[in-house]
Amino acid sequence: MTNITGRSFRFTHAVSRSPGKSISNGLRAGGGPNPNPENFAREHEAYVNFFKETGAKVALFPALEAFPDSVFVEDPALCAGGKAIILRPGAESRFGEAEPMTAALTEVFGSVMSIETGFVDGGDILLTDSEALIGISERTNDEGVAALEPILTELGYKTRIVHTPEGVLHFKSDCGLLDSETVFSTSLLASSGCFEGNKVITAPDGEEAAANLIRFNDFVIMRTGFPKTEALLKSHGYQVKTLSCDEAAKVDGGLSCMSLRFSL
Repeated sequence: MTNITGRSFRFTHAVSRSPGKSISNGLRAGGGPNPNPENFAREHEAYVNFFKETGAKVALFPALEAFPDSVFVEDPALCAGGKAIILRPGAESRFGEAEPMTAALTEVFGSVMSIETGFVDGGDILLTDSEALIGISERTNDEGVAALEPILTELGYKTRIVHTPEGVLHFKSDCGLLDSETVFSTSLLASSGCFEGNKVITAPDGEEAAANLIRFNDFVIMRTGFPKTEALLKSHGYQVKTLSCDEAAKVDGGLSCMSLRFSL
């Protein structure tokens, strides 16, 4: 099994998609106000600019108004081992995203792989250096994982199926990778035992929403507004960058789901 230290957070490229005005119709588990498209666009611009400032090569795809949730590019695709894989998100309203995502990623990678059966949302996949932790959820099922597993094996990842506790929409809604060995997680998800073999830093009480974070090269990127989490991460020696993600959060989105990060 391939185990390349740092391949889970050392990247040269990122791709993202601009949010459309239709984002106000995006999927969400509960109620609450609609995201403001103009504010969302400003937050997204700052998000993309961060990747550019690190020196990464960034491809920004145009908005798809017909698909309100298409700004969340991590769900319909997975970038792993230098390859792009088209997934099958479990929400019916997102089925049509596969075709434009295939075209966009083919421009970047030259070719793409895909799964043809079951359902898998990229938001349910946490890649470490050697493993793909995949959470079974309302959007990801066993059939989809079975279709994806041989591809991941070919790319050098061992698949570990985990079961997200009730109340967790996506596996990565409640966790994020900090380094090759360490995961940041809500206590709810960590208590399920899904991170056996990994070091775990638990989100402070009341700041569970900060658990969806990204490690991108030397930085841990987290949402603004969670001072206890920021201080905790800095106390463990991480270099932290905070970005506003308030509009995405209104439609159950987070920092990880607005980009695909990889090395070529």
